[in-house]
This record gives sequence, structure tokens and C-alpha cells, in this order.
Amino acid sequence: MARRLFLMLVSASLFHVTALPAFAEKADSKKPLNVSAEQMQFDDTKQVSTFSGNVVLVRGTLLLKASTVKLKQDPAGYQFVYLQAGPNSPASFRQKRDGGDSWVEGKADRIEYDGKTELVRFYSRAKLIRLDGKFVTDEVAGEMITYDTRSEVFLVENSTKGGTDGSSKRVTTVIQPRSGQ
Repeated sequence: MARRLFLMLVSASLFHVTALPAFAEKADSKKPLNVSAEQMQFDDTKQVSTFSGNVVLVRGTLLLKASTVKLKQDPAGYQFVYLQAGPNSPASFRQKRDGGDSWVEGKADRIEYDGKTELVRFYSRAKLIRLDGKFVTDEVAGEMITYDTRSEVFLVENSTKGGTDGSSKRVTTVIQPRSGQ
């Protein structure tokens, strides 16, 4: 168990070390959230909106897509988004990083986005890639990925409950060579 945790931390550290000094697009948090879907139900008392049918959420460069989305808003105005994949397509996340043409994209069966902390959690068959323009620079995969968009820290685990579940499921990381090496 300690060996697995060590290997997981080393992989995550390597992925983090190779990161360019750029963070999620800061201006996104100040922009309105636009949602389109085939259907919507709103509960004003609980401040919960449920969208279904090819749901697309856009806030600046942040793009979220899913079959079904539940959106909650707290009294301070922060939004919490729960995305569920459809039978033939995963839920997806895409956001530009500050500076240049660098992006982070992810997909999973379920995605949770916390607008207050700007944490994104990907559950079940999760995959996250970093792009420089159209070129994949790095990618990680596992059963659960937690991505802090503010600090660009990734945590990849082999269990959807977090940590390790003792199964044979593995966390994988692909780190591309950088130009000039």
C-alpha cells in the first residue's frame, strides 16, 4: 500500500513538475455561465436546476458537456455542477490556461465542478490531458482524478472513492518529451 501511494505521488509529482507556469484562465470565474439543453427543471426553493439532453455549459473558456447536469447555487452565488455521462458519450471538461494556447481537457462518466474552490473531480474511467495548441503534451488516467484549476495540481487514484482499493486497476501517466531535449 505504501509503495502504491509512493508511486502514485511520484507520478503525480512528475506530471506537476512538467507543467508550464500557467494556470486556468482567471477571467473565466468573472463571466456568466451560459447553459443550453433540451430540457430544464428549476427548483427555486433549493436553488437547483436540472438540465437534460446534450447539455452544454460555457463560462469564458470553460466548456462542460454532459447528458444530464444538476446545477446548485449557494447563497453567496457560487455554483456547483454535477455532470453525468450519457450511454454513448462521457461527460467532458475543457478550459484554457492563462497565457498562450494551452488547454486542459478531461472526460469521465461523472464530473463534479466546484465553482467556489475551482476543483474539478472526474469519476470512473477518468482521463485528463494537457494540450499545447493541438498537440498533447501530457495525459493521466485513473478511476478518480482531482484537478485544482487554480494551482494546476492533479491527483490520480485507482478508486472512485479516493485512495487505492487494492484492485488491479492502475493509474497511468504519459509525459511527452519537451522540445529542445
